[in-house]
Amino acid sequence: MRPLLLLAALALAPALFAADKPNILFLFSDDHALNAISAYGGPLKDLAPTPNIDRIAKDGVVFTRSYCGNSICGPSRATILTGKHSHINGFPDNDGSRFDGSQTTFPKLLQKAGYQTSIIGKWHLATDPTGFDHWDILPEQGNYYNPDFISPEGRKHEEGYCTDIITDKAIAWLESRDKSKPFVLMCQNKAPHRNWMPALRHMELYKEVSFPEPATLFDNYEGRSSTLKEQQMMVAKNLSWGADMKFKGENQYPDFFTSESPNGEYRRMTDEQKQAWDEVRDPENEAFLADMKAGKLKPDDVTRWKYQRYVKDYLRCVRAVDENVGRVLDYLDKTGLAKNTLVIYSSDQGFYLGEHGWFDKRWMFEESLSMPFIARWPGVVKPGTRNQTLIQNIDYAPTFLEAAGVPIPAGIQGKSLLPVLKGETPADWRKAIYYFYSGERTHHVAPHDGVRTDRYKLMYFPSTKEWNLFDLEKDPQELKSVHDDPAYATVLEEMKKTYEQERRDYHVSPSTIPATRFNENWWKPRHENKVKLAKEGGHDLVFIGDSITQGWEGKGKEAWDKYYGNRKALNLGFSGDRTEHVLWRLMNGELENVDPKLFVLMIGTNNTGHRQDPPEQTADGIKLILDLLQDRKPNAKILLLSIFPRAPKPEDGLRQLNEQINARIKNFADGDRIQYLDMSDAFLDGDNVLAKEIMPDYLHPNDVGYEIWAKVMESHIAKLTGTPEVK
Repeated sequence: MRPLLLLAALALAPALFAADKPNILFLFSDDHALNAISAYGGPLKDLAPTPNIDRIAKDGVVFTRSYCGNSICGPSRATILTGKHSHINGFPDNDGSRFDGSQTTFPKLLQKAGYQTSIIGKWHLATDPTGFDHWDILPEQGNYYNPDFISPEGRKHEEGYCTDIITDKAIAWLESRDKSKPFVLMCQNKAPHRNWMPALRHMELYKEVSFPEPATLFDNYEGRSSTLKEQQMMVAKNLSWGADMKFKGENQYPDFFTSESPNGEYRRMTDEQKQAWDEVRDPENEAFLADMKAGKLKPDDVTRWKYQRYVKDYLRCVRAVDENVGRVLDYLDKTGLAKNTLVIYSSDQGFYLGEHGWFDKRWMFEESLSMPFIARWPGVVKPGTRNQTLIQNIDYAPTFLEAAGVPIPAGIQGKSLLPVLKGETPADWRKAIYYFYSGERTHHVAPHDGVRTDRYKLMYFPSTKEWNLFDLEKDPQELKSVHDDPAYATVLEEMKKTYEQERRDYHVSPSTIPATRFNENWWKPRHENKVKLAKEGGHDLVFIGDSITQGWEGKGKEAWDKYYGNRKALNLGFSGDRTEHVLWRLMNGELENVDPKLFVLMIGTNNTGHRQDPPEQTADGIKLILDLLQDRKPNAKILLLSIFPRAPKPEDGLRQLNEQINARIKNFADGDRIQYLDMSDAFLDGDNVLAKEIMPDYLHPNDVGYEIWAKVMESHIAKLTGTPEVK
């Protein structure tokens, strides 16, 4: 090839690469109910249309059975990034969870494949974003008016309305990006999250409209779990005077409004913004208060007034989202990017717009379980289609990866939607989705999990040990559980089998759901100390386990100093820990800045002794720990130890349980990154009896036992860490 032609070809290569790979535009909102999107055809479609979101639907596909795995903001976002359910990605709730950014996410994988990645807007995952070339995010929940943004350059205050500013930033990034690369842009709005502050231009939108009340606005919660009556997310009782209903001053009617907080958004406004707000809102407030003082409003009338105010402010926030979706779509059209861009509109979960008398989310009932998912992809997705395939937010990550031609990691739990987007129905597609809500302090919604098929939904409430079964074909509003109806006995049995199978498939058990022991005074301080040591870095050898591992600091200290004192070793053993506690600790800081040559892992005997978990569940917990270590620390080797024998004689039930676990976990070794070492023979005599001289309580080694343990491991540790053997 001639030099000039070669140079021309090389110059064209990035552009050809960008054209070959689809761009991905992920338009995302917070708490957007399907009933507030006209493309879904709900009761508000004619009164409060969303024409720009509908543009995506018109040119693409609307998924009518799209669901989240955990209906809370942070957990849903973590699931989308990882393609894994909450208990696997380590972000199960908003009660102190923090996203471990060292784990694999789809933006990281696309970034490695040559994509330019950006996230703008609401993040809400406690830690800084990773895997993004550009990020500019709201701190925590963010604010509607005059919000702050955080970027690698620091914190910056912006004047204006948040939804507009996020879109301004998104379009500016699209303009300034490296146009030789395909892009992933996650444009994520705060709206329409509580406290539903509309833009000033929309203050009088819907002023003359009376929105139809949901048929279940005054639900009495009979015929279902007793926990439904204990929640605190009712329009009638739990909307606040200041923040939600936007009254000023002291709460004048505490029987009807909570006094949680004043309207902090109003305080953020400029004087000009306040004046514009007051001109509309003050007369409305005064009219309501006058009616209250005159005794014109009965309790149900107050509830109806609150519902109208709530839903109007919510839908006004939606209007700004829709307008800004239109702005981004117009930009794609104007620049020609629309032809090769996969556009998704979604939200982290649905929301209750008065159904069952509620606002907010969390419950597994349809209104918050359902997520909007509308996709447009010219040449791939057939325009104007509706799809009833059961999809879930674990599916987003593998979809983006396959669309970009990037291999999907084995650990991802979702399925790529690419064949479904193309109009195909894979023969092996799921017949049910799984949901898990761990419970939070907020709103007092009870922990529960369950499964949904195309017709039925089964929910389980562990605190009351109740089952609820709904026939969604005959009872779409989910007003009566038929779990105790003899006519549904066969359905209930089949749904319970589906429930158990889904839990197995997604690794859900007491052994695998990350958990703390904060109720024990010593545990949290020890964890915090270990996090501090981890952050100091410089560790070549890390031990992970329970009291037997922690014992290197006690009975085993002499052996520890002898064998590991010069090896930059870190002890992450916690007395009494089970697999679920180790998972939580590793997901919450104990691996930060830890990049060792070798992990030594032994855990599981407390799963045996405390609960006598089935061996397959304990082994599953150990497998998840191994998966986590391999994902977060891909350069480290792992020495997986058999669980030590316990009880003096081989016929003891607890000894046999440990042996059954060991028989399973030895198969986790791959001979390379994971090495398995069976320690049992080192502690047993010829009759497989455990000597009291080695383990006085037949569980924990004494100083002699720790010396034996260290000697057996020494050649393996020396080899795997590349250090001389200690003799």
